[in-house]
Amino acid sequence: MGFFPRSAFGQTVFLVAALLLINQVVSYVTVSLYVVKPTIEQVNLMLAKQVKTVFIDWEDGIEINDDLSEKFFEITGIDVMTQREAMRQGLGQTREYPMLSRSMSAQLNGSARVRITQTGPLVYWIEAPQAPGYWVKIPLSGYQENNLEFLTFYLSSIGFLSVLGGWLFARHLNRPLKALQQAAVKVGKGDFSTKLEEEGSTEVIEVTRAFNQMSRGIAALENDRRLLMAGVSHDLRTPLTRIRLATEMMSDQDEYLREGIIYDIEDMNGIIDQFIEYLRHHKREELSCEDVNALVGEVVNCELKHQRSITFKSNPSIESIPLSSVAIKRVVTNMIENAIRYSDGDIEVLSYYNSNKKYVVIAVNDNGPGIPESELESVFEPFKQGDAARGSEGSGLGLAIIKRIVDMHDGKVKLENRPEGGLSAQIYLPIKIQNSAQ
Repeated sequence: MGFFPRSAFGQTVFLVAALLLINQVVSYVTVSLYVVKPTIEQVNLMLAKQVKTVFIDWEDGIEINDDLSEKFFEITGIDVMTQREAMRQGLGQTREYPMLSRSMSAQLNGSARVRITQTGPLVYWIEAPQAPGYWVKIPLSGYQENNLEFLTFYLSSIGFLSVLGGWLFARHLNRPLKALQQAAVKVGKGDFSTKLEEEGSTEVIEVTRAFNQMSRGIAALENDRRLLMAGVSHDLRTPLTRIRLATEMMSDQDEYLREGIIYDIEDMNGIIDQFIEYLRHHKREELSCEDVNALVGEVVNCELKHQRSITFKSNPSIESIPLSSVAIKRVVTNMIENAIRYSDGDIEVLSYYNSNKKYVVIAVNDNGPGIPESELESVFEPFKQGDAARGSEGSGLGLAIIKRIVDMHDGKVKLENRPEGGLSAQIYLPIKIQNSAQ
């Protein structure tokens, strides 16, 4: 059902409101059948007896004496008048009730009509079978209009307060779950600083306690992983440095060996740098508003050292957006270096708004072999390279680093094969960062 809310908070409020509505309907029907209807029938019976009293000594065709009518009105408040006089007294503003007319007809042993005023004080108008064409006007002073207004106000207030109470109860019940959801988003982005307060129902407290314990465990594992990788990277650089020094002392006859060893050492240093870079961007950094076009243009100018044709086309209307300039430079650099490594033709770099202008898109297009469609998602995993199409150079962390940094910015990464050949790597950076993820 499309109208049924998906969140627990919305479902709780919906359930409470539905139960209250059913309760109000059942109460209304119950009061109508067992209180209002018997009361109306009793009132109708009493009025029928009064009408019988009015016409008890009248014979068919007798004219009503004005003096007698006025005296009777002074004593009982009941007035008898002709159709014309009744119209002048407000009969035209009344409504006929068939159910009451049938009940009155049964009591008076003939065809009777009952009409009730729709405005002002409640007044019964009865045309009795004993005097067709004459109307008996009976004011019911005990039924005041303000009584109905108070009843309506009372029922409306009870319904409103009940829904409000249900809303507050559901809000109180779901507040810890909302905090848990926000903390889970932060943990997913590598921020383990949030410790949830253990409050609420017993079940919620148990879940919160388990989440806090899990968060502490993940933080400890992340610290151990970073420490281990930093130590391994540091320890690897020491023998590599010694090997580099040894190659410098090799004789000229071994020049070909020295060049190969130096190339391998530089390649290993590059792999170590990527390991450290992957670990460095494990959580959100402080973001500041930066000029995207200027940032990308700076990276493109630095990459021109590769002696490749790299063109940059930007949308000049792009405004500054919140981002980490160092991290995004790393992303654009990795994208361009991937394009250089896996293609031979020209490289195109673009910056523009997406269709709904919620994101700024940075795209790098190359003319290489592309990536098989089945591997477009898996290449973002660490050490996954899409070997079948693009070779196996590097550490396999380039795209993983890109995805981690873009995720830190609440953005998206997209790879797609271009129809004319080559690959288009695109990152979507939000113009506004969501508060829930901060």
